[in-house]
Amino acid sequence: MGIFDFLKPNSGKEFVNERAFDKNRTLQMQMAPKTLEQLYKYDVTEEKELKLEFFFYTNTAEKAEYFATELEKLNYSVHHGISASNKKLFIITGWTNKIKMADDIVANWTERMCEIGYEFDCEFDGWGTNPNQD
Repeated sequence: MGIFDFLKPNSGKEFVNERAFDKNRTLQMQMAPKTLEQLYKYDVTEEKELKLEFFFYTNTAEKAEYFATELEKLNYSVHHGISASNKKLFIITGWTNKIKMADDIVANWTERMCEIGYEFDCEFDGWGTNPNQD
């Protein structure tokens, strides 16, 4: 627990417990290289820089808004709102700035997204991209 945790919204029940976080982080770390492997088939190289689209979920509008604000501090474009597929969930989505598509860089970014999501009681639901960005 951090010194400024009292500033974080804590409305509603916990969304991501430690066990779910560990399981999701393992899954995301397995998926990242598979996604990169697919991108490499579209002439994306490890040196190519692409923006990544990311997705998080949580259980209250307050948590979604607070987390969106934190992601904006990373200079990401971020949106949040009610999930279209489940009205009891809130989605936080957006795009990063450009990131090199090297395995280690994407793996480190993926792990960080899992961790920062957990810090704010949001679950990282993965990422995607368009290999044909300008």
